[in-house]
Amino acid sequence: MSRLVAGNALTLLETGQEYFPALLAELERAAQEIFLETYLFENDATGRRVAAELGRAAQRGVRVHVLVDGFGGRAFVRELMPLLEGDGVQVLIYRPELRALSLRRHRLRRMHRKLVVVDGRVAFVGGINIIDDFEAGGPPHPRHDYAVRAEGPIVARMLAAVHHLWQLVSWANFSRRLNEPLRVPARAERAGRLRAAFLIRDNLRHRRDIENAYLAAIGHARGEVLIACAYFFPGRRFRRALIEAVRRGVRVTLLLQGLVDHPVLAHASRALYPYFLGHGIRLFEYHRSYLHAKVAVVDRRWATVGSSNIDPFSLLLAREANVVVADEAFAGRLHDSVTRAMEQGARELAPAGWRRQGLLRRAASWLAYQFVRLAIGVAGYGGKH
Repeated sequence: MSRLVAGNALTLLETGQEYFPALLAELERAAQEIFLETYLFENDATGRRVAAELGRAAQRGVRVHVLVDGFGGRAFVRELMPLLEGDGVQVLIYRPELRALSLRRHRLRRMHRKLVVVDGRVAFVGGINIIDDFEAGGPPHPRHDYAVRAEGPIVARMLAAVHHLWQLVSWANFSRRLNEPLRVPARAERAGRLRAAFLIRDNLRHRRDIENAYLAAIGHARGEVLIACAYFFPGRRFRRALIEAVRRGVRVTLLLQGLVDHPVLAHASRALYPYFLGHGIRLFEYHRSYLHAKVAVVDRRWATVGSSNIDPFSLLLAREANVVVADEAFAGRLHDSVTRAMEQGARELAPAGWRRQGLLRRAASWLAYQFVRLAIGVAGYGGKH
């Protein structure tokens, strides 16, 4: 697990309304090299703006690397990839996937990270894909998600991560760009005062770094654990950590999806609601817009923002990236933002009301729960997970 490093400047960005202007400004300033990783890169107004800025950067001599997941980016391969390559952008696809995703383990191992590093100077990490904030015909409020703009020593670790994965995928695709050195190293000088760690999840040396960071923070909690998570289906260790925190007198609050975009996983998560409510955990469902956040705050002193959900697909299979911050001011801003989202667009679930849900809904949750457990087992994971 990465250790906290001091001297960073970190800015919390809420929704694409704050993220994309900040990202586009840095892409426009780029002078040497850009790395961009994303799960989704949609051919919508936002995607076209980002693609155009990447293309302009390549045309003025910046070396631009774009890595998109092969399942999430199936439409990207057809629609935007040819335009980017025509502008001189280097594009790679992580595990190209042309068919519906199967339950075979290697096909479930997706690249779910959302990372951008510009000139080794500034980086972005979080949960926001390259996609419009507003769904066509959807709610009139932006998709609720977060990212972090980072400067300082932590950027070196982010640059090393994106460069390593680029080389790995180049090798897997028999690319001629093998062992291509960085044009510019990361800046190592201090840019602020915050202590932060950059965490990844992969299938080798960092299999449990993100999960273990969560468990350590929850295990040391004394006052409050606040989690906002789009897809929440924790394993036994995680569930046990939350329950033990409640028993110590810690207030545990979960903000989860109310508007559903992946019904099976949502219903499976709801099968766990009686367990959480019965152990004194407060549950809120967000209905103002689509909740896509993957963030947490513990005791207003520890915070994490990233791409990793708390479900088996993120914690056991996908490539993910989170930043962990040990700072009261940063954690306080994130806590206030999540609390404000709960006040403006969420409904609390009462134990008695949830127990009175209809038979059809209970059956749907039970079936979805069994299906997700089956998927985990077929993929080769089981036991305490």
